[in-house]
Amino acid sequence: MSKADIILKAFADTEKTPRSLREVEAEAVALLCCEVLELEGAVYCRGYLQNWLYQGIGFDASAIPEKSAQKILRAADRILRAGRSDLDEEERAH
Repeated sequence: MSKADIILKAFADTEKTPRSLREVEAEAVALLCCEVLELEGAVYCRGYLQNWLYQGIGFDASAIPEKSAQKILRAADRILRAGRSDLDEEERAH
């Protein structure tokens, strides 16, 4: 199983999740990764996230379901860990 497959398992119930919430989940993962890795794009992610929050639940970030918050954090953590593993392997090779 690839790292991508493992990460995507965090979003296994995608068919049941409304599109607005799927967009919020995906963009929140992107925002967390951009912030942690200090990549450009965090401002864009915030705007995109706010747009979908407004469409789905009306700017009330506290209305993001606990299950979604857990999925967001789990997916971001897996992505960040996957990147660190690769870096560790590269550093050991040199």
